[in-house]
Amino acid sequence: MSTVSDESTLPSGPSRQDEDEIDLLQYWRILRERQWLVLGVLGAVVLLTLVFTLLATPIYRAGTTLQIERDTIQVTNFEGVSPVDAAGDGDFYQTQYELLKSRSLALRVIQDLELVEHPQYADRIEAVDEALAEKTDGEVVPTTRQQARERALVGQLQQALTIEPIRNSRLVKINFDSPDPRLAARVANTYADAFIASNLERRFDASAYATKYLEERLAQLKARLEDSERAVVQFSAQEQIVSVGDDQPSLSAQSLSQLNNALGAVQDQRIKTEAMWRQATSGSGMGLPQVVENPLIQTLREQRAVLESEYQEKLGTYKPDYPDMVRLRGQIEELDRQVATEVGNIRTAIETQYRSALAQESLLRDQISGLKGDVLDLQGRSIQYNILKREADTNREIYDALLQRYKEIGVAGGVGANNISVIDRAVVPNGRHSPRLALNLAVGLLLGLFGGVLLAFLLHHLDRTVKTPAALRDLTGRPVLGVIPLLGENTTPAQAAADLRSPFAEAYRSVRTALQFATPHGLPHSLLITSANATEGKTTSAVELARNIAQLGKRVVLVDADLRNPSLHRVLGLSNGVGLSSVLSGAVEQGSALQRLEDQKLSVMTSGPLPPSPPELLAGDRLTALMQALRADFDVIVLDGPPVLGLADAPLLAHQAEATVLVAAAEATRSDALQIAIQRLTSVRARILGTLLTRFDLKRKGEGYSYTYYSYGGDKD
Repeated sequence: MSTVSDESTLPSGPSRQDEDEIDLLQYWRILRERQWLVLGVLGAVVLLTLVFTLLATPIYRAGTTLQIERDTIQVTNFEGVSPVDAAGDGDFYQTQYELLKSRSLALRVIQDLELVEHPQYADRIEAVDEALAEKTDGEVVPTTRQQARERALVGQLQQALTIEPIRNSRLVKINFDSPDPRLAARVANTYADAFIASNLERRFDASAYATKYLEERLAQLKARLEDSERAVVQFSAQEQIVSVGDDQPSLSAQSLSQLNNALGAVQDQRIKTEAMWRQATSGSGMGLPQVVENPLIQTLREQRAVLESEYQEKLGTYKPDYPDMVRLRGQIEELDRQVATEVGNIRTAIETQYRSALAQESLLRDQISGLKGDVLDLQGRSIQYNILKREADTNREIYDALLQRYKEIGVAGGVGANNISVIDRAVVPNGRHSPRLALNLAVGLLLGLFGGVLLAFLLHHLDRTVKTPAALRDLTGRPVLGVIPLLGENTTPAQAAADLRSPFAEAYRSVRTALQFATPHGLPHSLLITSANATEGKTTSAVELARNIAQLGKRVVLVDADLRNPSLHRVLGLSNGVGLSSVLSGAVEQGSALQRLEDQKLSVMTSGPLPPSPPELLAGDRLTALMQALRADFDVIVLDGPPVLGLADAPLLAHQAEATVLVAAAEATRSDALQIAIQRLTSVRARILGTLLTRFDLKRKGEGYSYTYYSYGGDKD
């Protein structure tokens, strides 16, 4: 006797997880299932990275280190003789870095080194000459040609330049990349020299221009400042606006702010007392903190507990009306009255606090409402005043700043040392900077792994077929009655079923066992085997189930109810001249359409000739009469039905059958097709016992299930 290990019949554990929960195990199963795809993408990306790295031209990097100060030491500086960090240092240094990357500085380096004559840029120069010749028909002024060549190299020079600030310092490295190591060092050093020279030139030009400009601006700003201050004084006198100081609110606004703060504190106190009052009125009050912490109440409760204990102790000896018992009861009641009185006093105190806080809050709200009107009126009158005052303040600040700057330039003359110096000059590099094999391979490994995983998840998301029993169960909401293994390429169902120890035969015996417990009376009297689409294994399943049920000694009839594309007669090698269509059309009687297999206790009714309209035959009363007649002669009727989708035949048969089993092929049946099939069967009140998963690969990886079949006392098949 053989036993079957089918984990699809075990409890599935917790119900469907929350959709927002990350199921790491499910992700791992997807990757295990498509592991060769992930490894293939990973290998391809790493190989391409290796080839690119080995074939790429080596690039050398040379760097010059500069020190850039915020300002230089001034001979006559009124604030100090050493540089002082300012709040805008970040902007200053970022400006210097952008100046190092500027087109004008790159053009200056090209001119200083005469890079238009360097062999490295010969191809680019040739392309520029050809383009210039086409535009001017060959007549090009030498000066124009030289300028065009120099401008054409600016972009290449900027791409090869890297500005690298050193954190927490005033140092910056100027790096230049080139296939020629000597050129890289020359360009880096020339960049530093050109940047220092251009900085000195800008300082000299700015000092000469600033003096003349400031004299003109000071005269204009002085007149504008007088006009704006006069307008502020006139408007404040007209509107009777009193200023209490710069950046200070008005007297009404200050009072309103103070009242708002006080209201917030009172509201907090009211909320606390209200919560205590609600707690005091909602119960007996014994749980109040004031009651629990009251020593008098606790003492009274302890005395009552002693008297109650004494009363209960004597109650076993004396009756309640005994004098001592009456005395004890009176003492207990007196203590209860005293406790209740104290609790009431506490409640009264809490209520008083609550009413006081509520009244204080109401009073503050009234005062705030009155002040709001005054503040709003003042704000309306202060709009124009604020505009005029801001204008006067702005003019005064501009005038003071320009006057101070004018005096500094006049006294100090802007004379100072250069604030940029070279710390380390570039040297010719010995080793290449890029490409770096180890880094590129690491990046390629990460990109390949990411691409492979992404492609695996994408393909899994696009694949809508049912793959596992768990997925089939979750999708349909019905139990999986069995899992039929995928047969080898050269193995037919008949050959697999002939070996009683094979996983194929064991699987159908497992389904038969499940059907025996599917109804209260055991095996269903009539069973429809159908599927969502054709070629999903329903005919093979119907034949094997009929044979296995017949092996139990049951009288079984197998009916080919697929009147559009019948295949049962071909599978069993029977004649199809007379069959179900003949009986339903009234051409023959039931007995004439039955054929009995010679080596089995199984009767078969093939489909018969194909009718022009199968739904009309199946919807008639003769199908009902035939089912009743077959139930009288056989214990179990197995119907090999047509697919559900696109046809009306299967719902008609499901309505007649006592039970229905829906067959799905692993990695072939789409989930949406299954859902539509179940909806159609449910609409005709078909009783779907469960599903059957066929063509399942027992060697499938990644899903975390085991479908291995063992023979009792033997080796694993």
